Amino acid sequence: MKPPRKEWHAWLLTDTPASRRQAALGLAYRRWRRFASNPLSVFGLVILLLLIVFAAIGPLLPLQDPLRQVLSDRLLPPGSPSHWFGTDQLGRDILARLVIGSRLTLSIAILVVVLVVPVGLLIGTTAGFCGGFVDTVLMRLTDIALAFPKIVLALAFAAALGPGVINAVIAISITAWPPYARLARAETLRLVQADFIHVARLQGASSMRILLRYIVPMCSSSVIVRATLDMAGIILTVAGLGFLGLGAQPPSPEWGFMVASGRGVLLDAWWVATIPGIAILLVSLGFNLLGDGLRDVFDPHQGG
Repeated sequence: MKPPRKEWHAWLLTDTPASRRQAALGLAYRRWRRFASNPLSVFGLVILLLLIVFAAIGPLLPLQDPLRQVLSDRLLPPGSPSHWFGTDQLGRDILARLVIGSRLTLSIAILVVVLVVPVGLLIGTTAGFCGGFVDTVLMRLTDIALAFPKIVLALAFAAALGPGVINAVIAISITAWPPYARLARAETLRLVQADFIHVARLQGASSMRILLRYIVPMCSSSVIVRATLDMAGIILTVAGLGFLGLGAQPPSPEWGFMVASGRGVLLDAWWVATIPGIAILLVSLGFNLLGDGLRDVFDPHQGG
């Protein structure tokens, strides 16, 4: 027989956990309650969960071929039983292109974060932990990277590398790591003077162990929150590169390219550019709302 809900609640919220597992579950439960108390954060999470679901099961849905051209159905308005979101200039179904394009847009954004977060975390924690000459060199390199506007630098690298998904990921990654390095360094400078770090040194822990076992994990939460907030900017940058023809190439249903392809018929067929633009807006809003909620949850200045 399962214990009553009140007993589970008391077990999770106890101030004297009996095991490490109970303490971890209690912390996760407290954080979830704090996150769920903000309706906007939950709304952002719902948007992103829907995006992930559609991106995951998109090929399994009964959708039309997003690349199939039917010129007799070109520029059909939304509301048609066979084309809920209408069609574009080549008669391709916009809903199918939107769903399949979500996989491409989300994949590029996740690839950028996977590349950028470890690099920024490693550079920032190393600079803050080592100090001295190492800190000076790494932070001056970070300052040089921060001196250039991110979108301009991304466009320059994308133009130099050539159009394509991989080149777009590389171009955005090159410009996106400095803020993470700065944040990780600031967190490291705060942690390196903590009592538990001095205790670890007295117990004989090596500098590498302290850095990897204590500093990096404790800096990760702040960096992950920053990455969630930056996902909106990354998606907009991806869409911008696609809009300018420097990202995914046709006939790929990338959202930025879909907006660009619809600008020529904006006055006669507003849905071709507007619907993918709304999708970009909603996803960016979802990441911002989720990031705000995670920032409140992991804020060390708030009670648990």
